[in-house]
Amino acid sequence: MSGTDPNAAGRGEVREYAGGWMTERKGTGAPGFLKLAFPIIGLFCAGYLVVYMYGEVDHADRGALVRTFNEMTVTSPGLMYGIAAMALLYVVLVTVFVIGRSHEDE
Repeated sequence: MSGTDPNAAGRGEVREYAGGWMTERKGTGAPGFLKLAFPIIGLFCAGYLVVYMYGEVDHADRGALVRTFNEMTVTSPGLMYGIAAMALLYVVLVTVFVIGRSHEDE
């Protein structure tokens, strides 16, 4: 059996990336929901870093342990805000790349 699709005639050129793990038909773009998934997931992750940078200090069972650990290890909010800012910058760059022009051969 050959690797060609007999029904592919007239559908456009199929290009492979990453050793055949990803394929793309020339002239088609990624679906909108996939483009939207990148910023949503990235913003959730960056928000999670900010919200839980001190741990679950108000949790009923382990809150006291988390507060004791925070007292002993001295947290660095500046470092965590810096990491969250880098994560947000990454989200912006990936979003611009994903929503931007397709990588057509010129």
